[in-house]
Amino acid sequence: MSQDNIDNNAQNQNLNDNAEAMTEITPEMQAFYQRADAIIGVANRQLGPEAHSGQVGASLLYAAARYSASVASIGFVKGDDFAKEKDDIVEFYVKQYRQMLSDNLTDYAQNFDKYVQLNQDDKSSK
Repeated sequence: MSQDNIDNNAQNQNLNDNAEAMTEITPEMQAFYQRADAIIGVANRQLGPEAHSGQVGASLLYAAARYSASVASIGFVKGDDFAKEKDDIVEFYVKQYRQMLSDNLTDYAQNFDKYVQLNQDDKSSK
């Protein structure tokens, strides 16, 4: 997160390209990546003199946690029942996040020179 103005859309497109090379991208997977790209686009538009990448990233994590809590509550009738499941819910989301973060860090490391070049090209075009 040390670089401001990371062109995550280009990075995610490369992830999509890599995934296509390994497996066929289903319409559901494509929709998943498109939603993620749209959210990353919103985060990137928040970058500027008033907010650096660390601040935007923290807001994005907070938003994901808030949204996940809301999603996790669906189907519960009582708050007490929901509260009893808190540890399992946290475990589920942490496991999902850990895997996604690990996959993306691996991809970034493997494509580091390309992504750094994309970031430099993006900065110079502005």
